[in-house]
Amino acid sequence: MPNGKTTTAEKHADIPYDRASDLYDPNDPKAVESFWQTATIKRGRGRPASDVKRPTLNMRVDADVLDAFKATGPGWQTRINAVLLEAVRKGL
Repeated sequence: MPNGKTTTAEKHADIPYDRASDLYDPNDPKAVESFWQTATIKRGRGRPASDVKRPTLNMRVDADVLDAFKATGPGWQTRINAVLLEAVRKGL
């Protein structure tokens, strides 16, 4: 809807599911309850170990330098690392 509100029909529309691959019918409250009553939550190891071990470094930079990198969006930490690495390779 143009105003961003959900209609009653949209709220209660059936959720599509595939009997062959889905674990339960999400439109059947009893099936949903039964599934979650027997479900087991299993936590993984977390983030996989990196092949390259990088030491933690705390360093001070000018606020304008940090702001400029952050303004480039997500991944700014990787970009600042690339700039420092290039400077090292050039012998600066």
